[in-house]
Amino acid sequence: MSSLLGALRKVLFAPSLASVGFEGRGFGVPPTPATARLESIPQSVVCGFEWGIDAPALWEAERRLDMVEPEMRGFAYEGAAMAFTILDVMPGGRKHRTAELMSGPGLPHVFLTYIGIGFAMARLPRPLWKKVLPELDGVPFHPTMSWLAVDGYAFDRAYFDTDKWVGEQFVPKPYPWAGAPAYFPRACDQGIGRALWFINGGDPVKVAEAVDRFPAGRRPDLWSGVGLASTFAGGCDQAGLERLREAAGEHQDELGLGVVFAVKARTFSSFVPPHTRLAARTLAGLSIEEAVDLADSTEVTEDAADGTPAYELWRQNIRDGLAPSAGRLAA
Repeated sequence: MSSLLGALRKVLFAPSLASVGFEGRGFGVPPTPATARLESIPQSVVCGFEWGIDAPALWEAERRLDMVEPEMRGFAYEGAAMAFTILDVMPGGRKHRTAELMSGPGLPHVFLTYIGIGFAMARLPRPLWKKVLPELDGVPFHPTMSWLAVDGYAFDRAYFDTDKWVGEQFVPKPYPWAGAPAYFPRACDQGIGRALWFINGGDPVKVAEAVDRFPAGRRPDLWSGVGLASTFAGGCDQAGLERLREAAGEHQDELGLGVVFAVKARTFSSFVPPHTRLAARTLAGLSIEEAVDLADSTEVTEDAADGTPAYELWRQNIRDGLAPSAGRLAA
């Protein structure tokens, strides 16, 4: 019976590997070794989801996920968090599975597991969203970084409903995530910006053109998403990264903000690939150590009295701290 239920869940929720590939999505991305590596990221998420939706014991899920190569492992955990979130909110399901993952074997990938919760949100009706965020007492960056779930939700929608969310520049209805409904569309734009990196195959010219088609007021958050994706996921050489930085223009600090969060997430997982080091230096003028120091020295854990989320206050502090590195890039 459990295998039958697992098969049913896959049919209802899991996309195929082909359908998440760039050709399957109709993105028009030319097949190259770099773009093939980039599209293996959503495919890794699907694998993690399929392993998780079968509802194995946590130790078995961990064993499967940890067989994924270090560079892609966090994305597989992302998919498992998506699966566990769906299982947690389904009527009659065993609860606390997501919390056990995020506070246990998934802890090094906590930034990405929040995004996995957002992927689940994209497949669940809004009334169930109040149940998706687990209790995570003692887990680093909780609840500040839970806004990455909203980022993940919008990334998913932009990736799978591209005509509406990118072509028509759809603005989602506010939702009182963490008690801050006004910030919800901004966090969504950060996820849409990440999606633009994948939708355009990491091509800096096409990514910049895609951002510039959005209204000016949305571009700062879009650029921060681009910075995060290009640094964490890779897919672009140094010359391309230099073009990306130039194209960001007045939003280079937003691009750098995404870089810093990406570096923090990579270092927290204890694996920093070469492309992350290259992007940090090229896009933000920072070494890995400098980016981590900036993130750590500016962290905010309490919302402002006016309701501004701690997450956004942290982002503002990082932007302010990027000024010296911007000077080095201009020199």
